[in-house]
Amino acid sequence: MPGTNPAEAMRVVAGELPDFPFLPELPDRGPGADLIGRTVALLVDTPAEVTPRGWRLAERPGRDLARARAMLSSDLDVLEEVLDGYRGSLKIQLCGPWTLAATLELTRTMNVALSDPGAVADLTASLAEGAAAHVAELAKRVPGAQLVVQLDEPALSAVATGAVPTASGLSRLAAIEDDPLRERLAQVLAAANRYTAVHSCGNGVPFGIIRLAGADAVSFDLSQLRRGEEDGVAEAAEAGMGVFTGAVPAVPVPAAAAGPGRAGGINPADGSDEARQTAERVMRLWRRLGLPLETLPGQAVITPACGLAGASPGQARAALTRCREAASMLPELIDETGDES
Repeated sequence: MPGTNPAEAMRVVAGELPDFPFLPELPDRGPGADLIGRTVALLVDTPAEVTPRGWRLAERPGRDLARARAMLSSDLDVLEEVLDGYRGSLKIQLCGPWTLAATLELTRTMNVALSDPGAVADLTASLAEGAAAHVAELAKRVPGAQLVVQLDEPALSAVATGAVPTASGLSRLAAIEDDPLRERLAQVLAAANRYTAVHSCGNGVPFGIIRLAGADAVSFDLSQLRRGEEDGVAEAAEAGMGVFTGAVPAVPVPAAAAGPGRAGGINPADGSDEARQTAERVMRLWRRLGLPLETLPGQAVITPACGLAGASPGQARAALTRCREAASMLPELIDETGDES
């Protein structure tokens, strides 16, 4: 979410998504509040520090790690206060093991952990232990919540296809084979021991790997989904997985650039027409997948395409509103479709 006020962001989330709130990340606060920094704060016996290039594994804990942990603790205090007495689904999100390995630099080098299989194994084990502890802490703070643990993996496709650059930038690290890709994901998903989702907002999402790793749901940017990848989504849905469909743009898109048949930008003045268009867009996907429309409301979740930190506060609120309103329209639109047929 945009901004630097955790209490304000949490209240917006709880107000706009009363049935499925989430713990916001506010990267505008600086290192430690970003996706990598928040996840680093959860690692067990794996300290890290900030460099001019980003986060790097460190020999001992320092001020950067202390700051990240303090912000996370404060955010959990806010969540506990705002959601006091809440019962229902609650989503938290962590950086997944492969994006973490493709981002964190090794100690004393500029190479990322992904370049060292041993470092990847250690990092994954640390993340799994930290994720389990984080889930346990959330369960204590909001005991009525059914936790959904989302692993954010924006670099997963690059890791799988060998597109992660080396330290020099002159070449690329070797692609990771399917078995280790699946095994490391599965290790963290199993440690969470809750309903889990894997989110990857680029193109070329390895839906099969995510499904075989044991995730309960897959989350993706609908605008990045290519026709050849729809079979992977269909297989996930047919296997009973949740389909978190990123059908609302995460950042403003000029209307002229959206083009016919594409989602428009996030506009705080938009109303039910835009929500209806979003719902219809998700229905069209379901039809292309060859799935019965009556399964859509119970299996799909309409989400922003990716994080909303690049939007204005008003645009972020409007995006959440559009997700909620579009989802609420699905049953009626499905009935209308049935009547027409």
